[in-house]
Amino acid sequence: MELQQMRYVIAVAETNSFTRGAERCLVVQSALSHQIARLERELGARLFERTSRRVRLTAAGEAFLPAARQCLNAAERVTAEVAAAVGEVRGRLSLGIIPTVAAADIPGTLSRFRRRYPDVQVSLRVGASEDLIDQVKEGILEVAFLGLPTTKLLDGVNVRELCRDHLVAVVAPDHPLADETVVDLQRLCSEVFVDLPPRTAGREQSDQAFAAAGLTREVAFEVTTADFMMARLVRQGLCIAMLPSRYVPQLTGVVAVEVTGAPTRVENVIWSRAGLTPAATAFLRMLDLPEHWFGSDRAEWDAQSD
Repeated sequence: MELQQMRYVIAVAETNSFTRGAERCLVVQSALSHQIARLERELGARLFERTSRRVRLTAAGEAFLPAARQCLNAAERVTAEVAAAVGEVRGRLSLGIIPTVAAADIPGTLSRFRRRYPDVQVSLRVGASEDLIDQVKEGILEVAFLGLPTTKLLDGVNVRELCRDHLVAVVAPDHPLADETVVDLQRLCSEVFVDLPPRTAGREQSDQAFAAAGLTREVAFEVTTADFMMARLVRQGLCIAMLPSRYVPQLTGVVAVEVTGAPTRVENVIWSRAGLTPAATAFLRMLDLPEHWFGSDRAEWDAQSD
């Protein structure tokens, strides 16, 4: 069994295609298919179900995938740790963020990071908090930045709180509420809302606040991200939204109104139980996070992270 074979399996699993998997790995499809078939013979089990329409993992493939990711991560970490021992930061840095992250300047930090550590391969995924949590657990991401209700408890990952924030009502400039300095949930429940889908972390914080007040509201528009489309719907006067107060200044053409009894959320940074790679540690240090998180050196930081 070879590491390259594992990379091929992961690429096919993530793209659901032998063709796209081969393109990602920069090999011809026949070579990738041959190596996966060779690996299946060695394992004595098929990893993929292949039809003319789709490719999907078998039960054996589902079991193989997380173990393969762990092996590749371990191999990459060996190289990165050796480089770090001689004063170099290299390897891979895979980050995940929610669209409304406000506690840290991720784009600006990435720009500084790339200039300082050009040998690190950086990837970034934007998604919902619950999906990012799963991807950190599975080893797809090393570090993720989340926004969660205060009632949400995390397990299976290391976590540090970045900040706490409250939600504000976001309305169009010509909306009747735009001239108000503060409103309450009772007033807001008569409005039409745009929000994230039910049972997502971003939606739960508002749902819980209205439920606790014994109120119901109408969510007529559901979107998968809380940035561009949500703001456009609000600007058209179709609905209002509730968004983190620290994030709203990034939007244009809308007005923020303080809310009595507003929902709250916590922004967290999480990483794998396996600990931080040298690249991930270097990135977090650039965020100007509290120094006591890190200690005097990376070994002490890793000890705190266990």
